[in-house]
Amino acid sequence: MSPTAPIDLLREAVDLARAAIVADGGQPGDHLEVVVEDDNSAAHYFGADLPGYHGWRWCAVVAIAGDDAPVTVSEVVLLPGEGALLAPAWVPWSERIAAGDLGPGDQLATEPDDPRLVPNQVDNGDEEALGDLDLGLGRQRVLSPEGRDDAAQRWYDGEYGPSSAMAQSAKHKCEACGFYLPLAGALRFDFGVCANEFSADGHVVSAEYGCGAHSDVVAKPPTSAPQFDPYDDGVLEVFAAAD
Repeated sequence: MSPTAPIDLLREAVDLARAAIVADGGQPGDHLEVVVEDDNSAAHYFGADLPGYHGWRWCAVVAIAGDDAPVTVSEVVLLPGEGALLAPAWVPWSERIAAGDLGPGDQLATEPDDPRLVPNQVDNGDEEALGDLDLGLGRQRVLSPEGRDDAAQRWYDGEYGPSSAMAQSAKHKCEACGFYLPLAGALRFDFGVCANEFSADGHVVSAEYGCGAHSDVVAKPPTSAPQFDPYDDGVLEVFAAAD
């Protein structure tokens, strides 16, 4: 009888692979398959009935050094199979953070190379923001043109921009409203803050935004009048109803 080929020994090492998984603390189920990796190694797969690991499989890799060498175990690992329940892809916090996530006591750091900001000695195209540089005062960083444009576009497209349902139904624009407080700096011609407590109070609004509480809206006079003189029911004499 010819000696068993190394590949056949690797295929037949099911019990060795199972024992290695048990020794590693696992509880392998049925043997699912064996995959020959190359002339000297193969991977044995077993079912893994673990809570929270639906579709995962135990894998034990066995190897052989030569025709006369014994089969040994290289590694044991738990791997996801087809349809396995997997955790979602990791996303950096800087990409997960959204408007409204910041709470009391939270700190949200800006990156040193944040494209929305530039050092205060750099000309960002906003003369008012750079007006205190001669004195060596002011903020260490100011909005870059990119940061300013991003904010302007966000406000313009948002709830208080000209495309909102409120603005579309309004007859007057904020730029002509007495409650409109224009912003300073490069955005002063396009945005302001609403000072009407019954409207967008305290919010940045587009100059093209509008609502029904515009300062030019006046109350309409009555359009109807009584057709008859008021009837004084105080002169009526009331009688008890007869049984």
